[in-house]
Amino acid sequence: MRTFFRWVHIVLSIPIVGYIYSPFEEIPKYAPAVRFVFLPVMVVSGLWMWKGHVVRRLISGRQE
Repeated sequence: MRTFFRWVHIVLSIPIVGYIYSPFEEIPKYAPAVRFVFLPVMVVSGLWMWKGHVVRRLISGRQE
């Protein structure tokens, strides 16, 4: 599962790099997709790789 999230994180960072290094005239074309799709999914996948074990432990561990 970690490998899957790692690849999602890497692949979704490619459009962000293109957004950063694109000419200024091209930025408005990519801005909504980067802001609302690529960046949030990349952040969530990074957080899941970092602290996913804690979330899984909270969900499955202590159910009363």
